Amino acid sequence: MSVMDAARPVELLTFKLGDQEYSLDIMSVREIRGWTRATPMPLAPSFVRGVINLRGTVLPVIDLAERLGLQKCGQNSRNVIIVVKCHGHMTGLLVDAVSDIVALQPDEMQDPPDTGTSDTPNVVKALTLIDDRMIRVLDVAQIVTHAESDAA
Repeated sequence: MSVMDAARPVELLTFKLGDQEYSLDIMSVREIRGWTRATPMPLAPSFVRGVINLRGTVLPVIDLAERLGLQKCGQNSRNVIIVVKCHGHMTGLLVDAVSDIVALQPDEMQDPPDTGTSDTPNVVKALTLIDDRMIRVLDVAQIVTHAESDAA
């Protein structure tokens, strides 16, 4: 990697879960769509809302708030599904609202502190401050595993 590549900005899609702000690397995002009622699937994990039809493809939808141990996303007209691609599979992430797309230099992001829970993967890969707001950068690979995509 050249020095020029190391200084390349990282683009993040920021969004809300309740009163908290999170973000994802824009490179994992395929599209953003309005809330569509999902068809529940029997025996799926509680955070899997079900599946939707995305142009002929069955797409599992994860309630991201519940997946992160927060209160479930409410259902309103501002809810959106962020369609991400990870491990070759597409998955929908239900969030309360999309906020913005921001570009940051890699040195503007910090590693999250060690929480001492080595048995659970850290879904937050970085932290950054944007206009005095702490934004958590999520690791899509830790949120959407191949097994969870198949659960729906």
